[in-house]
Amino acid sequence: MFTTLPFSYRIRRSQRVSNARIVVKPGQVEIVAPLQIPEHKLHKFVEAKQQWVTQALKKMADSSPQKSGFVPTEFEPGVNITYQGNAYPLTVKPTKLKRVKIEFTEGYIVYVPETLNNTDDYNHQIKEALIRWMKKQTKQLVEQMVQIHASKQQLFPRTITIKTQKSRWGSCGIHNDININWLLIMAPKEVLEYVVVHELCHIRVKNHSSKFWSLVAEHMPDYQNRRNWLKKQGRSLMLAFSD
Repeated sequence: MFTTLPFSYRIRRSQRVSNARIVVKPGQVEIVAPLQIPEHKLHKFVEAKQQWVTQALKKMADSSPQKSGFVPTEFEPGVNITYQGNAYPLTVKPTKLKRVKIEFTEGYIVYVPETLNNTDDYNHQIKEALIRWMKKQTKQLVEQMVQIHASKQQLFPRTITIKTQKSRWGSCGIHNDININWLLIMAPKEVLEYVVVHELCHIRVKNHSSKFWSLVAEHMPDYQNRRNWLKKQGRSLMLAFSD
């Protein structure tokens, strides 16, 4: 830690990177750097980026996913992670498996290989396992919702894809391919359903005209309430699991 700057930071060495980069999270600054770069050079690098880091910390102060309870910074036993709008505790158990495994029964159960001792890899692998699990759950739930709503107005998508999208909750392509952001699995189920219906309605109407919103309302009379949740919480949710 250095104290000559208006913020503290930690250095994390990684063999997976070729250049140093700064990772800013709510109340936390981390320098991810290759093994060969000397520490004093990293400090100079941070000094040069001081203004940017300070602005990024300030911008995140009121919109962090940790504040909103979606996901913690570190995946330690007992922390809460949101699933379908509710926070559930994380339990960690050792396993002889070679890969982190996720189960969910009234809370997250994470089976971590006994050989996984490095703190960096510990958090990284749990994070990746949670993302894989959430994508799978999102896919299953979205397919169920499409089955419920598609037949009402013959709004059948050609394909359904669960994607990582940094600025969109969903999309409908010109050939009626539906894409849904997996982060929505942490929103209330009704909100995910709204996004699914929204994209299905784009199969019929490709714009956001009054005709489009009327079609959405036919499927979901209370869609505005669900849409308002995204307007209020969407920015924080979009930052969940971000580096």
